[in-house]
Amino acid sequence: MSTFQQPDPKDRPARLTVGVVGAGRVGPALAASLQLAGHRPVAVSGVSETSRRRAAQMLPDAPVVTPAEVLERADLVLLTVPDDALPGLVEGLAETGAVRPGQLLAHTSGRYGAKVLDPALRAGALPLALHPAMTFTGTPVDVQRLAGCSFGVTAPDELRLAAEALVIEMGGEPEWIAEDMRPLYHAALALGANHLVTLVAQSMELLREAGVTAPDRMLGPLLGAALDNALRSGDAALTGPVARGDAGTVAAHVAELRRHAPGAVAGYLAMARATADRALAHGLLKPELAQDLLGVLAHGDGTEGDTR
Repeated sequence: MSTFQQPDPKDRPARLTVGVVGAGRVGPALAASLQLAGHRPVAVSGVSETSRRRAAQMLPDAPVVTPAEVLERADLVLLTVPDDALPGLVEGLAETGAVRPGQLLAHTSGRYGAKVLDPALRAGALPLALHPAMTFTGTPVDVQRLAGCSFGVTAPDELRLAAEALVIEMGGEPEWIAEDMRPLYHAALALGANHLVTLVAQSMELLREAGVTAPDRMLGPLLGAALDNALRSGDAALTGPVARGDAGTVAAHVAELRRHAPGAVAGYLAMARATADRALAHGLLKPELAQDLLGVLAHGDGTEGDTR
């Protein structure tokens, strides 16, 4: 549940017309949540048939138009395009005169802060970086999932209250991120969320290979408990053969992965090394057990390095 109170009416932005440039998974959900707060989506742009269908489903009263027309119709424009496309989009909109003075321009990229909007700022726009720290499905369920979602917020000081108020109106919790810390902030989220999906998918594949008929049901309680423990206790929650220094078990893991899933070996070794380093630093892995374990991880097999 959000710990933030709804903003006082005098601090809330006036009811805004809202436009979306890029009807991917994120933009329509944010616009729909703003609609629930009393703002009015008036236009959306989308290129693919999938994005057009998504816009029609989630923003049925907002016509699909060109990006320039979105900016012409909206007081608040959400730029929800891929990170690599954002700088070129902003420059193009500014160069063609599509940006209006006083217009709120908010992008949802995790990588960039407000500086990427400088071309629009020079044209008189008000720049905001509002990145929701959540994965999106592109369906209406995303609107409900925004409740309590943290947003990485970066904006000029004079727009900070307006940016935070918009996030709160979407049901989120604003977290201020300094401009120069945006890439690190985004890397942290990618490490935790995006890589987690890869790890879980690999784990399910290996369990199926081992004969488990319902790997999702097996992993659900285990991963849920591990995540909860990690969020509560950090490195103190480390368990398993690496943290215990069971070099023989780790060597057996690597050998089996080489036989059944060679593509998973590099990831297993990299994560095991990182886990060993953290376990050592926090006194969980005994130094006398670490040598053999690190030897296995260095050689990547169960023969060399395991000298016990």
